[in-house]
This record gives sequence, structure tokens and C-alpha cells, in this order.
Amino acid sequence: MREDSLDADFSVNCEACGFVHAAGETVSLYDYELLRDDEKIEDGAFQILHDDHLKDAQRYKYCIVCGTLKPLEQFDRHSARASGRQGECTLCKQVYNSIKNQTRLVEQHREASQKRRLYTQFEQPSKLDIRAIYDRFGCRCFKCGVDLASDLEAGALQKLGNLDHTLPVFYLWPLTTNNATLLCRNHNGEKAEKWPGAYYEDAELRRLSALTGIEYRLMAGTPNFNPEALEWLGKPEFVESLFEKFARYPHELLRLRNRILAATGFDFLDSSARISPDWRKNADALRGATAAGTEDTDGA
Repeated sequence: MREDSLDADFSVNCEACGFVHAAGETVSLYDYELLRDDEKIEDGAFQILHDDHLKDAQRYKYCIVCGTLKPLEQFDRHSARASGRQGECTLCKQVYNSIKNQTRLVEQHREASQKRRLYTQFEQPSKLDIRAIYDRFGCRCFKCGVDLASDLEAGALQKLGNLDHTLPVFYLWPLTTNNATLLCRNHNGEKAEKWPGAYYEDAELRRLSALTGIEYRLMAGTPNFNPEALEWLGKPEFVESLFEKFARYPHELLRLRNRILAATGFDFLDSSARISPDWRKNADALRGATAAGTEDTDGA
């Protein structure tokens, strides 16, 4: 139903089952008895007021570009519009802005997607307990303290957007229920790929250590790669599987090789004698292009 079609005396007839939602009416879900020391002190019907049910209902909006009906939260705020939201959903708005600004968003998204896929190869499968993370941080952004409790009722993607790899996935550290940091989207974007010591104040690092179980000295020190991930990269079968999985888009894998080699001196291309020497040539050429600022971001 359109919200502007409902007045104080609304009456909505469901075309599927004939049920009528009407102002001032209630629906009884079940009868109850309230007991204290085996003595009944109250009984009656558990009822929901239709007005309250309607007020609590999820709001949706059609995107004027893709025509998809999406939750209102997937549209950026726009005070001048009657709905208080943009006409385009955030996804369409992002693509529109990329065209307007002449940026290559599709390639950027493909590159980011491959990076995410690659990094997940270094994580042990585990289900995040998102509510436990929110509870541990009091449902507030660790950096600015803004209340994020309402995001718990939003979709999974929005909730995940507030979870930060305290030790960056850029250095192959995993995200777990215990080590995640709760940040608002603005500060999560600021923190991206930064080592904790380069982003937080000393007092924040000490408090974050208590909340995440990560040693203060590790967070306050210089960036370093997850030693467990480097151990995996020393195994021939693991490296070979990476090249098989990323055969279509090896660019990120070669970038990772170059970053690890530069930071640690370890070359995981040496881990397997079955990897073609051409990949080393490609990786070295990519390293030279990166240093010269002429790297082709479309692929290796």
C-alpha cells in the first residue's frame, strides 16, 4: 500500500485472503493466563492493534532507474523529497555517479570482488555472530560512539558493512566474532586497509585490545602479514589451488605475491615447482609497472 493513501480511518482489504486491516481494530493471536505461585492473576487475549502493526511495517520504495522494489534503507536520504529519500537506489546512484564522473566502476567492482574472493581463501569457514559483536561494543561505533542499534534490524549486508577487520584483511588477517571491531560506515571506510596503530590513538588501542583479544603490541606495531596465511602459502598444493581458482583473473594474486615479497622477502611462487615460470615474469613485470605508475588495472 502507498503510505499516502492511508488516512487515520484506514481500512485495507487483503486481496489474497480477505482479511481487513482497519483503524482501531485488533487481531487476537492467542488467549493467555498469567500465573503467580499457581494462582491466576490475569487472563485475556493477546492482541495486536492494527494501527501499531501498520506503524511498525517495513517501508519500501521503487527505484526510478532499475524499477526494483527495495527497503527504504537502500535509498540515500534526500530531505527535499516527500519520501525523504533519493529516487535512485544506492546501487543505481553509484553506477550513475561513476558514469557522470567518468570513472570505470564496473572494472573497479570486478577488481574488488576478486580481491574479496582471494582474501577469503585464507579464512577458516566460521559463522559470524553479528549480534554478539554488536553487544560487545554496546551497539555503538568504537571510533565515534554513534548508535548503530537500528542496523541490527536491517539486512545482513548493512550489518556486515559496520564490521571491520581490526587487523586488516589486506595483510591476510581473518574476520571473526571475537576479533571484529564495530564501526559506523564512515569510519569503517576511513579505517579500510589501515593498520590499527596508524588509525587509532594509543588509549583507543588499549581499549580495543580488551574488546577484541588482540595484543596491544601487535596493533601498535608495524603492519605485518598473518603468519598462518604465509604458512599456507608455503604449501605447494595451496598455491597451485589459488592459481586454478583465479585462472581467469590472476591480477590480484600476482599483486599479493609482490606485496608479500616486498614486505617479507618470501616468494610463494617458489613453493611449487609446477607453477609456470611465466607467472614469475608476469608478476615481476607488474611490479615494475606499479613502481613506474603505468600498471594496467584491467588484468595481468
